[in-house]
Amino acid sequence: MNTAPESGGPIPAEMLADLAAAGRILVSQGVMDGFGHVSLRHPQAPDRYFMACSKAPALVTPEDIIEYDLDSNPCNANGRGSFLERFIHGEIYKARPDINSVVHSHSPSVIPFGLVGVPMQAMFHNAAFIAAGVPVFDISEKFGATDMLVGNGAKGVALAETMGQNDIALMRAHGSVACGPTLQTAVFRAVYTEVNARIQHWTLALGGGAPIAALDSEEGRLADVVNQTAGMRAWDLWRSQVRTQVNW
Repeated sequence: MNTAPESGGPIPAEMLADLAAAGRILVSQGVMDGFGHVSLRHPQAPDRYFMACSKAPALVTPEDIIEYDLDSNPCNANGRGSFLERFIHGEIYKARPDINSVVHSHSPSVIPFGLVGVPMQAMFHNAAFIAAGVPVFDISEKFGATDMLVGNGAKGVALAETMGQNDIALMRAHGSVACGPTLQTAVFRAVYTEVNARIQHWTLALGGGAPIAALDSEEGRLADVVNQTAGMRAWDLWRSQVRTQVNW
């Protein structure tokens, strides 16, 4: 008989509410639809994380959130289903102790950059984190023909290895992950990865093959420092909009 792992302990109700709100924010910003998920590392127990049960992100409430260990075993499922691809989150948290939040989405403007040899570049300062590089995880390179889903720990490890020290990775013919030291930063990066992708599509169409004056790595590093605090302005707006829809 399998025994559920022990909880890392309770966290403030407001943190769970913010995590539930994050999915609604990402849907409103065109990053998620009926699919996708966002997680938060336990602030007191780094070997645990929180993520909603298998549910459309715009329908998630704080009561839907499950705690997991880093092998992505649920601590308190209580009959609630888990996302098949929860291993994305657990294995990234194992590999990157600096990351405290992960967003996995299938935002439509981003997906093409995982299908062709055109690298994503940082088009503007809000997407500064992209200037550090955007690796592409091709699940077939290690696992052959699959259902394209990161449905076990080994596939999660391979994704985390491809991402390396970057804060975003594309997943060929699937989607992407965007990560950050806080929930708010991860959501900001997921939103502006999608916005940046749209801008790059427009720029490529306008440029006719001309070089793109994108941010270089040092410009990206400097701008991203500012975004760590200035980005909270966007979070405050998005979070306030969610509060007009729900009472948490």
